Amino acid sequence: MKRPQGYDAQAPGPAAVTTPETITPKPGALKTGLRRTGLPRTGAPKSRAAKSGATTSIDQTFTEPITLPEPAGPIAPVSPLRAPSTTTTTTAPPPMPLTSAGAKRKLRAARRARRLYEREEVRRFTWRSRRRRNAWLGSLGVVAALIAFVLLGTFSPLMALRTIEVVGANRVPAEQIQSALEGQLGTPLPLIDFADVKQELSAFTLIQSYVTESRPPNTLVVRIVEREPIGALMTESGFDLVDAAGVVIQSSAERPAGYATIDARAGVGSAGFRAATAVIAALPPDIRSSLDTVTAATKDDVTLTLSGGARVVWGSAERSDFKAVVLAALIVTNPVGSVGEYDVSSPDSAVLR
Repeated sequence: MKRPQGYDAQAPGPAAVTTPETITPKPGALKTGLRRTGLPRTGAPKSRAAKSGATTSIDQTFTEPITLPEPAGPIAPVSPLRAPSTTTTTTAPPPMPLTSAGAKRKLRAARRARRLYEREEVRRFTWRSRRRRNAWLGSLGVVAALIAFVLLGTFSPLMALRTIEVVGANRVPAEQIQSALEGQLGTPLPLIDFADVKQELSAFTLIQSYVTESRPPNTLVVRIVEREPIGALMTESGFDLVDAAGVVIQSSAERPAGYATIDARAGVGSAGFRAATAVIAALPPDIRSSLDTVTAATKDDVTLTLSGGARVVWGSAERSDFKAVVLAALIVTNPVGSVGEYDVSSPDSAVLR
């Protein structure tokens, strides 16, 4: 056998172990061989023989395979999750033969289960459309109910007018107003002709304004605001009691008690008449009751005459409320009879004459 290069033969000695073949490696070759073969390195210190270049021997180890005896019978497979059961399994009895009646029952049950399944599937896929349909049906039901209620309230005889109630009528008899509106009796409240009501009430000159109120089921309330008389106008036949708009409320041959005579030379629709009525409306009740005559040729020369004979120079109708306060204070300090004239045309500097 050829020796590898770098190794020298060494005679057997007392320190060397006789092997079939002894190989003396070169210095450093043992480390390289161990690294290549992957054997673990030991941390034992080197012997003196190794340091001095003595021969190193390598033992060869041989292993023999272990043979197992053959099993006597076949090996049963074992489940990896559970241990083999030692209980004895019983064989289930064979199924009973299916009869015609049983087959029909099973068929009917299968059909019923199929119908239920299909119905559930249809409901599951159509719930949005069913919700929209229910919403539309609910809205249509509400609208139909409202229409039915309106039609019932409009055309039902239960809502027919049977009573006319007049409120606020003093100078105008309430019976006359009710008689004028009798043509609306029997008409349902929503169908009352209010244009006809306005035409009937406009015939009463003492009515300044009115408001109607429907009280279901069969009552109509008419609230009247009558004209307020402000003074009397002298005419050829006597006196006409008029309001601030010049509407005649009452005519009589004698002067109405408690009202002053208005002398408006330009007529009822003139600016002087409107200024005179504005001044009378601004006077307190105690001075108005003692007022005898109001003269107004124009809107800037309103003159009052009190029942005691004293004159009041008023001027225009501007600041009439303040002028009325000043005149009342002057009359308290200087009663009528002690002064011949009160000039309040400039209320900041009133003058007594």
